[in-house]
Amino acid sequence: MSTALLIAGAIAGFLILIVCVWFFSTWNRLINLEENIENSWAQISVMLKQRYDMIPNLVNIAKGMANQEIKFFDKLFEARALAAGALQQGDVAGVARAESAFSAMIPRINMVAEQYPELKSDSGFVNIQTELVKMENTIADRREMYNSTTTSFNKTIQMIPTVFVANMKGCKRRDLFEIFEHERENVLIEF
Repeated sequence: MSTALLIAGAIAGFLILIVCVWFFSTWNRLINLEENIENSWAQISVMLKQRYDMIPNLVNIAKGMANQEIKFFDKLFEARALAAGALQQGDVAGVARAESAFSAMIPRINMVAEQYPELKSDSGFVNIQTELVKMENTIADRREMYNSTTTSFNKTIQMIPTVFVANMKGCKRRDLFEIFEHERENVLIEF
């Protein structure tokens, strides 16, 4: 009788140990995923802020030379302000919406430069334009990494049995950073 009780106690203790190890490893995995998301977003935020900070310089150079394009540059500046405001609030969905509009306007800068040879020859404008292209590519790469990490997290917190630990921890689904192509402004090319 005491041997059976001892064996039952050992089995129960072993099962409790397994559950505890699983619980803590799952908790730590969720923390790791959340930190990866935060790190990915921080990298994107830095790049977006740098890009937003470049726009006023670009606008000032271009406004001086391309007077007919002032309305476009005003719209570009407004889109930049909207995107920067959403970024400052840490609103991923808001940044994605603002970025959709803002990013759609960037190619128009190249068109303006083509129409005004004095812009194409201005080294300040060309340097900023080149940096913007590099930043666009880097942001796209980092957005892909962020979305991959976020998708992995979103899947993990919904899977059984991890969902139980995720609910206890208060994990919530995270927004992806998507640029919506249908929201991009159509670029009008006039000859």
